[in-house]
Amino acid sequence: MCGIIGYMGKRNVQEVLLSGLRRLEYRGYDSAGIAVFHQGTIAISRTEGKIENLEKQVKDSLFDGDVGIGHTRWATHGRPSEENAHPHRDGSVTIVHNGIIENYLSLKEMLNKKGHTFQSETDTEVIAHLINQYFTEGKEFEDAVRQALQKLKGTYGLGIICEKFPHMLIAARRESPMIVGLGEDEYFIASDIPAILNYTRTMIFLEDGEMAVLSEHGPRIFNLKGKHIQREPKIISWDPVMAEKQGYKHFMLKEIFEQPQAIADTIRGRVAESTNEIFFEQINLPPQNVKRIERITIVACGTSYHAGLVGKFIIEGLTRIPVEVDHGSEFRYRNPLVDDTTLMILISQSGETADTLAALKEGKRKGTKLLAICNVVDSSLVRGADGVMYTRAGPEIGVASTKAFTTQIITLYLFTLYLGRARGSFSAKVFRELIEDLLKVSHQAEHILAQEKKIKEVARRYMGYNNFLYLGRGINYPIALEGALKLKEISYIHAEGYPAGEMKHGPIALIDEHTPSVVLLTKNGTYEKMLGNIEEIKAREGKVIAVSSYKDRSLKKKVDEFLLLPSNNPYLTAVLLTIPLQLLAYHVAVLRGTDVDQPRNLAKSVTVE
Repeated sequence: MCGIIGYMGKRNVQEVLLSGLRRLEYRGYDSAGIAVFHQGTIAISRTEGKIENLEKQVKDSLFDGDVGIGHTRWATHGRPSEENAHPHRDGSVTIVHNGIIENYLSLKEMLNKKGHTFQSETDTEVIAHLINQYFTEGKEFEDAVRQALQKLKGTYGLGIICEKFPHMLIAARRESPMIVGLGEDEYFIASDIPAILNYTRTMIFLEDGEMAVLSEHGPRIFNLKGKHIQREPKIISWDPVMAEKQGYKHFMLKEIFEQPQAIADTIRGRVAESTNEIFFEQINLPPQNVKRIERITIVACGTSYHAGLVGKFIIEGLTRIPVEVDHGSEFRYRNPLVDDTTLMILISQSGETADTLAALKEGKRKGTKLLAICNVVDSSLVRGADGVMYTRAGPEIGVASTKAFTTQIITLYLFTLYLGRARGSFSAKVFRELIEDLLKVSHQAEHILAQEKKIKEVARRYMGYNNFLYLGRGINYPIALEGALKLKEISYIHAEGYPAGEMKHGPIALIDEHTPSVVLLTKNGTYEKMLGNIEEIKAREGKVIAVSSYKDRSLKKKVDEFLLLPSNNPYLTAVLLTIPLQLLAYHVAVLRGTDVDQPRNLAKSVTVE
């Protein structure tokens, strides 16, 4: 996820771009850059780090052109650095990009053969080279852009300028938002409304497979076949703060609703159904080395630890490799038994969690193979590990983790498929079935989010309770832990997650009419036992909120609240069970009036022990 801004008009272009980037910094803060026409050429300024670094770099610049583009980056390909920062240029073409280009390696190979030399590690630079290749072959510039876009696989939101056309600005999108803003004799493009809301409230929203050409003749919108499209502009009534959250009340809610896209981005480009392969560009674990793995140790903290527990069920269930899961804060203090036949997987959203980094050092000291699952490119964890699998969730502003958790599980599932194919753990037929299940998850998540109103009503009925139990069996037990943690973090309600089979060993003493139980059920070998747990709760006057992927009319009659989810295989149903628990915690917290995005005593990244 990155932020894009573009401007054409008589204002100070540099000021417009920097102002827009400041309002987009929540979308990425690894690096930033602008490209502005100056004395007939395109001048580019880029820096690593936050927008303030870019502002210092260009504060004395006096660009004389009236067209420019800007970008703030959240890295997905290539470490955060000046050379990987946007804009990227080839010849007369300069672009900024948000998204992931799946086929950039094959395009790069083709362009290399045509004499192109690349300056960065990014997938984005390929787009600039591809457009310039078609342009130098004699195509009209708009046609060159259109032909290049037709060659791209993946997602993109693009801003494009060309030195040959100093009064033209092009935007395009596929599965990545792009907006055209209309002013008086001036035009804007942006990835998000906040970037331009101070200048105009009149906007056109591009649809997938469309490009907008802005010039002195006004805006023109086309599809990729060149057909002209009429689109009525909309008037935006949001205030700037609300616009930053895209209309959501809190960043946490926005990030909960971003999960279908985040899940799709985590999967994108990593699955080849035709050849039964899984691709991780920087895993550094060749298939021949996978067979040497005798044991896996997963180390993480907080929500990432819960993802690791889910990963244990996935990896052991599908590959039969034994897995241990450790708290990062405890790992190095127990002289852990790891060696060169152990694969150590370290999970951290930020890659800067102090306890997880300390565990990495301990694993390195003992000579084990180190693999990171992380959301931040070139973070400390990534630099210290032997390989990395990025979750591609995009920036997560809310302190309570949501989309980072679900994408960590999806990454672990993908990695398990990689392990299983390399070790022959399952057949090609089973692999295809597992992939088919995976490709359903994003749409199934959208179906669950559509039930938000019902979940909010449940939250309203239970917001006054001060103690909750969350119960699950098997792979659903870690989801119960995560659900309880979310409620604790943001609503300050005491909540505990337990394996449902442990109820009689203590927790049942807590059950009464004042302690609701959130019970997670899927149709598996323990379903009947979970029904027994519900009977035990009801016999003690307890309230039951059932979250299930199995349509059971008799169950619905036994419980106080029933939330029905789409069904998938047990490993992926765990992801789906998470989403209603996030929404429940969120709405309870809002109704109780707590600070959802910045709960008391918590930090986004725990960088001290």
